[in-house]
Amino acid sequence: MNAKLFFAGSGGQGILLMGQMLATAAMRQGREVTFLPSYGPEMRGGTANCTVILSEAPISCPVIYEADVVCAMNLPSLTKFESLLKPGGKLFINASLIAAGAARDDIEVYRIPANETAASLGDERAANTVMLGAIVAKTGLISRDAAMDVLAYAFSGPRERLLPLNQKAFFSSYELRP
Repeated sequence: MNAKLFFAGSGGQGILLMGQMLATAAMRQGREVTFLPSYGPEMRGGTANCTVILSEAPISCPVIYEADVVCAMNLPSLTKFESLLKPGGKLFINASLIAAGAARDDIEVYRIPANETAASLGDERAANTVMLGAIVAKTGLISRDAAMDVLAYAFSGPRERLLPLNQKAFFSSYELRP
C-alpha cells in the first residue's frame, strides 16, 4: 500500500515524532519510506510539519503536492493544509483544539479529542500518540505490532518512563475506531 501523509501543528506538539514513528514502523515492515520535516526557528510554539511517504517501490522525491492523509493538530494547520488532501482522502482533526470542521465534503473526516484524551490518561503531551493511534487504526498503513515496537523504541533509554503512558494513549484512540 502506497500513501502520502502530511502532519501539521505547532512546535512542541510532537508533530515530527508522529511522522518519525510512522516512517520507522513502515521501514521496519520492509517498505520504502521518506520523512521530510519542516519547522520554524521558534521550536515550541512555532510551526511544525512533516511529510511521510510510504511505498512498495523506491521513492524518487520526498515532496508531495497531494496527500492521502492530513493530520491537523491546530487550527492554522487545518486552515492552511486541508486543501493538500486529495478527494477521498482522510483528514484527522485534533478536536480538542479545533472547533471548526472540514470545509470540504469530498473527504473522510475524523475528529479526535487528542488533548482531552491524553489529559485524561495523565499527560496532555501524549496527544500526538493519541492521534497516531487513530491514524493507524483508520488507515491500516502499519500493523499494530509494528506500532508497539516503534513506541518501545521511541520511548526507550531516558524516556522509558513515558512508554506506558504512550501505549495507553495509542490504544485509547486505536480502540475507538472513530
